[in-house]
Amino acid sequence: MKLLTEYRNPEIVKYYLNEIKKAAKGDWQIMEICGGQTHSLVKNGLLELLPKNVTMIHGPGCPVCVTPISLIDKAIFLMEQGIILCSFGDMVRVPGSKKSLLQAKAEGGDLRILYSPLEAIKIAQENPQKEVVFFAVGFETTAPGNALAVIHAQKLGLKNFSLLTSHVLVLPAMEAILDDKFCKINAFLGAGHVCTITGYKDYHPLVEKYKISIVVSGFEPADLLKGIYHAVVQLENGEHFVENCYERWVSEEGNLPAQKVMDEIFEIGEQEWRGIGKIADSGLVIREKYANFDATKKFEIKSENVRIENGCIAGEILRGNKKPFQCPEFGKRCKPSNPLGAPMVSSEGACAAYYNYYG
Repeated sequence: MKLLTEYRNPEIVKYYLNEIKKAAKGDWQIMEICGGQTHSLVKNGLLELLPKNVTMIHGPGCPVCVTPISLIDKAIFLMEQGIILCSFGDMVRVPGSKKSLLQAKAEGGDLRILYSPLEAIKIAQENPQKEVVFFAVGFETTAPGNALAVIHAQKLGLKNFSLLTSHVLVLPAMEAILDDKFCKINAFLGAGHVCTITGYKDYHPLVEKYKISIVVSGFEPADLLKGIYHAVVQLENGEHFVENCYERWVSEEGNLPAQKVMDEIFEIGEQEWRGIGKIADSGLVIREKYANFDATKKFEIKSENVRIENGCIAGEILRGNKKPFQCPEFGKRCKPSNPLGAPMVSSEGACAAYYNYYG
């Protein structure tokens, strides 16, 4: 397993842990943006191995977790109208205001769980008398594939295919976190898979504005500890700049063909984040020229802005203000079998990670 097993090497892990312990003199709080990084930190026990003065804070980097309740309700509404809804599997148990997609399926809705939006194109071809909607959720990592699905559908002349989108952007979320009056973050670990698509050139203005360190990191134990070490060294030296510790995949410019296809289909717009609220220019919305592939414009979707009072503190957890075990419902009413909030559903959710490995 080239480029995988060597980054799980215990000797390399031990080396970086020792280097972090030697370098860290002050008290530092570092946020990992990506839910996959959170999961790896918890699964591999790295949080317990780090020195006590280096604290990892879990950010809003789980796309499932930040998909708003209102959009889940819209997806369910479409199913109830007889539309075929296609989705990745990690979305189906996320609670809406009254039910989840899986519960709506149990009540007779047509839900198809897919691995690729291109599978939804095939379903639309096979069902010309039915409308097919793909639930397009994610950060910049899934946007190119969803954009290609629209281009493919247009080339095929499909009239019965569209996207229900909730594409969020990492950079505006980072800025919103830094603007929070309770923010105590000293550095970020940049999400390696996002930067593989976008590059990290756009992080430089953020670094200068907030005097914050950003280190692009991967997901394996050695990747994460290397990123933490370089962040600590910057902080100890009073420095702040963008540093790439995921060189095997990430370049400053990123994947230009992927960016081109994203820009063709999507433009930047306001986006609602579950537990956080609306953030200006923090999402990707379908351009007007492709409005016939936008489910929100194609159908009259009824939904309400609903706030559920169930004791869940997902918003505080997603902003990095609290840890999962600080939620009064964690491990009690809220479990993977009965999730009150999205972070307990997703495999990248902080609550699910803490429950599975600490619960």
